[in-house]
Amino acid sequence: MPDLTHGRFRRPLFRRIQALPLIVSALCAIPLTGADFEDVEFAKPSGVSLTLDAHIPDGKGPFPTVIIVHGGGWVNGNKRTYVTPLFQPLTDAGFAWFTINYRLAPKYQYPAAVDDVKAAVRWVREHAGQYKVDRKRIALMGESAGGHLVALAGAQNEPSSRVAAVVDFYGAHDLLKRERDRGSVSPGMTSFLGIDKLDEAGIARLREASPITYVRKGLPPFLFIHGTKDTAVPYEQSPLMCDALRKAGNRCEVFTVEGAPHGVGPWEKNPEFQAYKKKMVEWLKATLG
Repeated sequence: MPDLTHGRFRRPLFRRIQALPLIVSALCAIPLTGADFEDVEFAKPSGVSLTLDAHIPDGKGPFPTVIIVHGGGWVNGNKRTYVTPLFQPLTDAGFAWFTINYRLAPKYQYPAAVDDVKAAVRWVREHAGQYKVDRKRIALMGESAGGHLVALAGAQNEPSSRVAAVVDFYGAHDLLKRERDRGSVSPGMTSFLGIDKLDEAGIARLREASPITYVRKGLPPFLFIHGTKDTAVPYEQSPLMCDALRKAGNRCEVFTVEGAPHGVGPWEKNPEFQAYKKKMVEWLKATLG
């Protein structure tokens, strides 16, 4: 019998013992205490492993749930960049939340990223019992490029990835208008959509990837949060989308952050911009029940 208190047996055995509760939790139900999970694979499109992190509150559940989608111009970022200021307000309010990775451009162009967001919704639904998720109370939340992606998935509203609410931070909703107002195709749009000019093909591609294209009756409620000093995505993109949703008979609201630039990260430096956190939580609680 080896001496388990010395030498090479101690650390490997200790690590195996530590890992047992995680393995059991993954195979069975999560304990009633809160739990955090990292790097859980939720999809593997074209052999690319997509992972998520999760926070599950204390208690029996099932809990209202938020799936968070990071920004980064569709070409940068991961599940722990840009969106981290959103984690603590959701945790404090008792939501389960999942923050996800998705395939990035230019290697993976549209519709890869939005397909990955939809795959995450399906995975969370399929694993609702394990993670104490209320399937009827799942919301999508994204910022910047992630805001565009959650608005697109929410507006397309496919049965397999349908959600109960969408919270969209300064996303672009009418890509064609944005590029026409610029007068040229931005490098980010070239990376994301594979277009470089506003010709017939480029216009068709911009419309196809625009959330506003899919607006119709019967969509989930939307909350748009946008700063008036946003130079990356014009503020007008949020009221534009909200007006279209209302005209089609849907519920939506724009929460304006006066004087705020692009990004919740920069907003952390100014106490005057923090009211969005209270609004976000109150709106989710009222909308999800």
